[in-house]
Amino acid sequence: MRHLLTNRQLSHTVPGMRIEIWADVVSGWAHVGKRRLEKALAGWQGEAVEVVWRPYQIDPSAPAGTLEAHRLIALAYEKGGAELQSRVLERVLHAHFVEVRDISDPAVLTEIATEAGLAEEAGHTGSGAAPQTPPGAELTRELLLIGKAKGVHTSPTIVVGDLALEGAQPPEAIRAFLEEASERTPRRLPAEVERLRHAESLLDQRDPLGALTLLRPLMREHGDDRGVRMLAARAYFGSAQLNRARTALESLVSESPDDSYARHLLGRTLQRQGRHEEAATHLALAATMTPDYAT
Repeated sequence: MRHLLTNRQLSHTVPGMRIEIWADVVSGWAHVGKRRLEKALAGWQGEAVEVVWRPYQIDPSAPAGTLEAHRLIALAYEKGGAELQSRVLERVLHAHFVEVRDISDPAVLTEIATEAGLAEEAGHTGSGAAPQTPPGAELTRELLLIGKAKGVHTSPTIVVGDLALEGAQPPEAIRAFLEEASERTPRRLPAEVERLRHAESLLDQRDPLGALTLLRPLMREHGDDRGVRMLAARAYFGSAQLNRARTALESLVSESPDDSYARHLLGRTLQRQGRHEEAATHLALAATMTPDYAT
């Protein structure tokens, strides 16, 4: 199945075409898909390509999960680009599929990280007694959310620009897909706009906490932007953080009293807080401005 996605540039900027593989490292089809992509690229005469592995979890709730393996692979790309990431990825795949080792075991991943020169960066704790957030953990969390926002739900999914190809397709099909993608000139949106769109997609998928995770940098750097504030207010409401939702919405309504949506959402927030008289005022005004809110 081929469908449209929105591309997001992360970290390294390289000329040519970026091919992203969104997949889980324990997926046999992902392994097959990677090999088929390599065959499709053999003798490629088009523009230069960069192949980047992106994280996807088939079962995030599995007790022996792949989150830490994905973190190491994402960190490898951040530290050394596609070449280093490819080496680390191959080592992880070999450990899982050939050596039949547990790639959720920190000792196994530390061994792989050490071989790649990433031992210090890939550590799980700092020098003190209190655990610290491992390097690359936040990036991996964001990538998983971005994949969800884009609609990735199959391992593997190959993405180029705004096109995606699902499943471990034959090399000929992958080659045709890449040729089609190379002929397109995707519109490059500012990173902030793409992040906002991904957050909105997560809200539409009823993942307000995920939306807030992606909004966090925008709230720090563009906290005065009304679009960012409105989306954050929606996410607060959706995650039942009603005091934060009310504070954000009161500010938005104060600035633009004729914003019927902000006023309606403020009324619903107050309603959920049991402040029915205040809620009624805002709900009535919103319905007067936009009759659809009266239903």
